[in-house]
Amino acid sequence: MDSTRTAIVTGGSRGIGRATALRLGRDGYAVVVGYAGNRALAEEVVAEVEAAGGHALAAGGDLADPAVAQHLFDVAEEAFGGADLLVHAAGQMVLAPVAELDLDDLDRTFQVNVRSTFALAQQGVRRLRSGGSMVLFSTSVVGLAFPTYGAYVASKGAVEALTPILAKELRGRDVTVNTVAPGPTATDLFLDGKTDEQVQQLAQQPPLQRLGQPEDIARVVAFLAGPEGHWVNGQTLRANGGLV
Repeated sequence: MDSTRTAIVTGGSRGIGRATALRLGRDGYAVVVGYAGNRALAEEVVAEVEAAGGHALAAGGDLADPAVAQHLFDVAEEAFGGADLLVHAAGQMVLAPVAELDLDDLDRTFQVNVRSTFALAQQGVRRLRSGGSMVLFSTSVVGLAFPTYGAYVASKGAVEALTPILAKELRGRDVTVNTVAPGPTATDLFLDGKTDEQVQQLAQQPPLQRLGQPEDIARVVAFLAGPEGHWVNGQTLRANGGLV
């Protein structure tokens, strides 16, 4: 299967990562579905991709361990001949006012959201094939500055700052690097701990008057990863329905 275009999708068992893995499978990619702990959910995604005629497999591991980044690329090469696309959708979010934030939670947030991005990017720089792409993830809250999001926004701001640097460091490789910054999106991560009233209030804020759906974000990733989006490079794209 050396000629197959292959995508590695972290956080591929749930939410935006799941929707992205399914979309890329429909687009003809072989998909490595990365997951942290729930293999059963990842295997459900694999089964759905394969039921639609595609190729996929699940590969697990805690991205706080940099060896997992290498493992995901090893799996892609062994199973599908190489990797063309890295989508780093896995993330950690802890909400607390800065004054009350447990610094151990801060460390864990930076391990998963920042350190893992560097570890995966190192593998991507070395191993993505020509014509490939990296799609990283931030959040529109970087600009919206909601209270209690300090740790999460600080970690995602680091990803945004890294994006154009990575793009420039890949000069001559024909590999693009972009970051998608979703607004409020109906995922388990977003909905957890929010009341129905809070969810409805957030849903009314964008001019389109709804929450984003994981499939909305998957379409953006597919565009950036495909030939139509290959001239977009080093950018952070805020996919949030106009929420500013």
